[in-house]
Amino acid sequence: MSARRPAVSEVLRSVWLWSVVMACVGCSGEGPAPTAEPLGTAESALVTRESVALGIGHSVVVKADGTVWAWGDNVSAQLGDGSYTSRVTPAQVPGLTQVTAVAAGNLHNLARKANGTVWVWGTNNYGQLGDGTITVRWLPIQVPGLTNVATVAAGYWHSLALKSDGSVWAWGDNSLGQLGDGTTTARRSPVQVSGLSNVVAVAAGYGHSLALKADGTVWAWGDNTDGQVGDGTLTQRLTPRQVPGLTGVSLITAGYRFSLAVKSDGSAWTWGDNAAGQLGDGTTTDRTSPTLVPGLTQVTGLSAGDDYSLALKSDGTVWGWGANGQGQLGDGTTTQRLTPTQSPGLTGVAVVTAGNFHSLALKTDGTAWAWGRKDTNQFGDGTPSRFLSPTAFPLTGVASIALGNQHALALKTDHTVWASGENRWGQLGEGSNARRLTMTQVSGLTDVQTVIAGDSHSLALKTDGTVWAWGRNDYGQLGDGTTTSRSVAAPVPGLTGVKAVVAGTHHSLALKLDGTVWGWGRNDLGQIGDGTGTQHLTPTLLPGLAGVSSLASGAHHALALLMDGTIWGWGYNAYGQVGDTTTTNKLGPTKLTSFGTTPGVTALAAGAEHSLALKANGTLWAWGYNMYGQIGDNTTTRRALPVQVQNLTGVTAMSVASIGRYALAMTGDGTYWGWGNNASGQIGDGGNGSRLVPSHVLYFADVTSVFAGNQNSVVMTSDGRAWFMGDNFYGQLGNGRAGYEMTPVQVW
Repeated sequence: MSARRPAVSEVLRSVWLWSVVMACVGCSGEGPAPTAEPLGTAESALVTRESVALGIGHSVVVKADGTVWAWGDNVSAQLGDGSYTSRVTPAQVPGLTQVTAVAAGNLHNLARKANGTVWVWGTNNYGQLGDGTITVRWLPIQVPGLTNVATVAAGYWHSLALKSDGSVWAWGDNSLGQLGDGTTTARRSPVQVSGLSNVVAVAAGYGHSLALKADGTVWAWGDNTDGQVGDGTLTQRLTPRQVPGLTGVSLITAGYRFSLAVKSDGSAWTWGDNAAGQLGDGTTTDRTSPTLVPGLTQVTGLSAGDDYSLALKSDGTVWGWGANGQGQLGDGTTTQRLTPTQSPGLTGVAVVTAGNFHSLALKTDGTAWAWGRKDTNQFGDGTPSRFLSPTAFPLTGVASIALGNQHALALKTDHTVWASGENRWGQLGEGSNARRLTMTQVSGLTDVQTVIAGDSHSLALKTDGTVWAWGRNDYGQLGDGTTTSRSVAAPVPGLTGVKAVVAGTHHSLALKLDGTVWGWGRNDLGQIGDGTGTQHLTPTLLPGLAGVSSLASGAHHALALLMDGTIWGWGYNAYGQVGDTTTTNKLGPTKLTSFGTTPGVTALAAGAEHSLALKANGTLWAWGYNMYGQIGDNTTTRRALPVQVQNLTGVTAMSVASIGRYALAMTGDGTYWGWGNNASGQIGDGGNGSRLVPSHVLYFADVTSVFAGNQNSVVMTSDGRAWFMGDNFYGQLGNGRAGYEMTPVQVW
């Protein structure tokens, strides 16, 4: 599956598609006339441009049977299903049938029924739902008194309706005159746009609106800061004005602060904001009057996103220009384009639609394709959402981070602990089992100096030397003598004088000030290291191991560095990750001799099936499983003996999750490196392929610490900020949503 154009769910195979802000000549009481061939499905649905709408983080479509389906972000009830629960696959909007057109604004939606009524749902802070209130609507309601509507359009915070008599009606935010009634007064109910008649299409941008008349002229009003009204000035217009010199127009569309039109001869014309090259004229110069898009002919469709544009040509190819930082142009790059560039390999397209930062295309074979930024799965394919490049962690005052399989812990400088993500086992420690998309404080836990995350359980070491645990406990990994999971932190009984804790998938280890090691939880592979292979529900001393200075735990194996400089390992060893040159599991600690008599190792780390050692000279050594290149020696060959990680010197710190198959390192000059599995972008270098040698992540030059999770990572920089990358499907980033970034930008 392509990273930029994954196929959308089968629910889209028979939909009719249209951009949120596109419109065309020939709109009748049933909406615009079809402009493409039949889809070839059993239902023989026609492709029109009025039945898909893309909001900032959600998508809405109309199927051929007149039902409405939605997916993606639902923080403001924009999915219309009666909840605030985001959806990763399409779900039907209840109570809506016989729908012929939909439109999506920022966080609100419009649907036009075959009987000419309009139905609305979502946020309503400016009255953009038109029901006379500013009340959020979780389920669709009818706009009172609005009938005989031919089509609808949605701006950022305002809405438009075109009636079958050619009049235009508007409601919602009007601070920029976008309602066209001669005022800047917000309207909670529809008001008629002044002086407009014989209109056949409407479009809405952020703060401006467009209308296309039957005679092929275009009229505009509202915000004109960047020339988006197209009248040659930068003067705000409270009532419609004709766009001078633009005739023979067959289609209009509005972007954030720019406008586009297609003439009947297939040429494309643009005007307004051009900071990202979204006008396609080869410059970044704003235009106050329509400008021809050079070299673009035979255009049959246009759609405008936030600051980019897409064009569909009569040969079924798609061309894009403007901003491309999230891959929204679909050309296989994240390179900004000032002139139209074809999306390679995308042919047979019937309709193309631009959202704010993501795009959809429907082919004549009935399949739909998506590309660009992916927030809370607005692609609707049910796949995990990711950040392929660093994104600022939303919590301030963070001292350190711990990443579990699907949850994150943050230790703040005030010694409190905060958590977000999956919470099925209570691993967030806030007293429930509800998933949290924003950081929530762990209940009753203060004076913490260290936090550790296992697969689905969490540990905290307090300044008084006690250990507290919560989350999953089916193997006794909480150490409280039971196998009962906990959603609130509780002390591990009888364990005091602890200076460090580590956690594997289903076991935990503690290092005491006296140099002894204690373990509890699952032990069938020897991961506790007490020589028995027997599960322990309370802390058990590892016999014969003393003078330990530091510990590391992988998924099912562990390592210890002793004060005399020797290294010991135990547990699962099928890939040689223990490091004793064999592949035999070790139920108790085994001394490693592979580094020689003077190993010079200062720190250890352990992943799912591989291990790392940092030497005093700043070199890094690795051994064990290597399918994803996690050893960093430019091969995928398993290593039973330590080999040096290539191209990396001056290392001061490293990190690998106990369930991870990649590694991170920082060097003395503040740079940051990653290698191994990168399927979720957890390395943060902008790609998602495995790295066989360390990849220098160029976004940072002042890294102070690194933290690796299963498929996500956090780095902290000298300005005190924490940056997240990789998998965010369970909301472990704590920013209120899942996300997908294809270039290094700080978001939210």
